[in-house]
Amino acid sequence: MVIRKTLFAMFFAAAAALAAVGCSGGAGGGSSAEGGELTLGTIGWTENVAVSNLTKVLLEEDLGYDRVELQTLDLGPLFQGVATGDLDAFQDVWLPNNRNYLDQVEDDVEVLDPWYKGETKYGIAALDYMNIDSLTELERAGTNEIVGIEPGASFHPRIRNVVFKEYNLDDFRLVESSTAAMLAAVEEAASNEEPILFLAWSPHWMNEVYDIVYLKDPKDAQGKFNDSSRITTVVNGELSEEDPVAYAFLKAVSLNEEQLNSLELEIKRAGEDEPVKGVRNWLEDNRDVVQPWIEAAREARQSSSS
Repeated sequence: MVIRKTLFAMFFAAAAALAAVGCSGGAGGGSSAEGGELTLGTIGWTENVAVSNLTKVLLEEDLGYDRVELQTLDLGPLFQGVATGDLDAFQDVWLPNNRNYLDQVEDDVEVLDPWYKGETKYGIAALDYMNIDSLTELERAGTNEIVGIEPGASFHPRIRNVVFKEYNLDDFRLVESSTAAMLAAVEEAASNEEPILFLAWSPHWMNEVYDIVYLKDPKDAQGKFNDSSRITTVVNGELSEEDPVAYAFLKAVSLNEEQLNSLELEIKRAGEDEPVKGVRNWLEDNRDVVQPWIEAAREARQSSSS
């Protein structure tokens, strides 16, 4: 009797362990049942902070993921990380701007359709009180520095190697910093109506707060950066099979300019270190925006478990 009970207990424990293994997941492993983990790469740009934290909140709180980790890296390591599987996805790919990075890994990743549904702008900018509207007028801008963003930004080499040359800006220099440092410099300059040249783009809440002038480029020195870009997501080539739930969610994400700007502003109001709080505040009035994404993920979960 004791032996029989012991054997039954061992069998039950083994069956439970197998069931637990079958339902659990690692990175990119939230396929059929709730649970699992996902790792998203981020560059730290404002729209990336917004969409990646929105993804994190919805996957964890609505779709039952154990953890969605955000790893901040430079552009090169982000693309390489997605290709190797160290990262499951990166949601702030600007094309054609980032084409050089994508070309290096295209055999190991999948590029999803653009999630941003508006027109983008990108380029060297000034503030309207400076009374300049063209790169031909930089010599009278009142400053010879252009405040850039993170090292590795695709536009930086173009500024140094082409823009400066085409407009004879031998005494100008590009100052690499970070998005946060650039925005702080713009805020300080705007508050005192001091001259500043900086790298600006839309979508971004800065366009709602400051009177920004994107400087004309009659020589087309900024090249492809003068054109509207597509903002999309790149995922590891095996994500669709390893985690169809996350894959379906990422494919369904869709935001227009008003929605993205309002999300960014809520995160800004919540504080630099509280993006999740800002996301939750935004969701209070925007559940209808995200519900189709959640439903797409739930349908993928149901299909993969049947």
